Amino acid sequence: MFTVRDFRQIAEILHADCGIALGENKANLVYSRLAKRLRALRFKAFREYCEFVISETGTEERKAMITAMTTNVTRFFREPHHFDHLRKAVLPRLAKAARSGRRIRIWSAGCSSGEEPFSIAMTVIAAIPDFANLDIKILATDLDQNMIAHGREASYDASVLGSIPKEYLKGCVARKETESESIIQMSDKVRSLVRFNELNLLHKWPMSGGFDVIFCRNVMIYFDEETQLKLCRRFTELLPPGGSLCIGHSEHIDEERVPVDLVGQTIYVKRGGSA
Repeated sequence: MFTVRDFRQIAEILHADCGIALGENKANLVYSRLAKRLRALRFKAFREYCEFVISETGTEERKAMITAMTTNVTRFFREPHHFDHLRKAVLPRLAKAARSGRRIRIWSAGCSSGEEPFSIAMTVIAAIPDFANLDIKILATDLDQNMIAHGREASYDASVLGSIPKEYLKGCVARKETESESIIQMSDKVRSLVRFNELNLLHKWPMSGGFDVIFCRNVMIYFDEETQLKLCRRFTELLPPGGSLCIGHSEHIDEERVPVDLVGQTIYVKRGGSA
């Protein structure tokens, strides 16, 4: 049985834990996504399931519930204009700073299974041939530990090759054939740029330093307006003047409430510096 009370309790848990905002029109979605979890755990009613996930022993299941309610849709070089902007407008300036001894940090927040941070890494390699001699790193975070594990493996079905520009393939991607599948593996030099960590964006951020570029795309669509505003303000606190923030195609930032300027399609820079 799935009652209105069950739905509201689940919605409250999701909002409190990771900022996901669910209207009551999402009740059928919640039921279809979580009914599988009930069967797996052999619960007969959602009431029992709710009691379990808020208990001390239900911590891991609460993570599984969040995973079930989020959609990991991603691909290499998704929304390619962001990577074009990164290569042409941002990385030349950052390369000059790196060659002067400054650390360069890029954050892929909500990285899913790794396609986004590896796309950033390939862009860095193409734009900065001497990257290996410079202090350049990409942090990739996601709240789903399964996605983080996938990213660390850095292996993908070979069908994704079509989404990677041909100019980036040489030296960055290796193709492997097995008896059952055809896969690609990110090369060591691509993987060397990226560090994967599990992180809930609504919790405390352990990073001690700032970032020059932040990608947080198609993540805020799950949040209510207040949570989006708080998150964008936190992002800009970690950016220097002129630092870049890229968001998803259906997202936007209120420039009157967050100190950024729109410089391209869903590309913002923190006020006080050049793009």
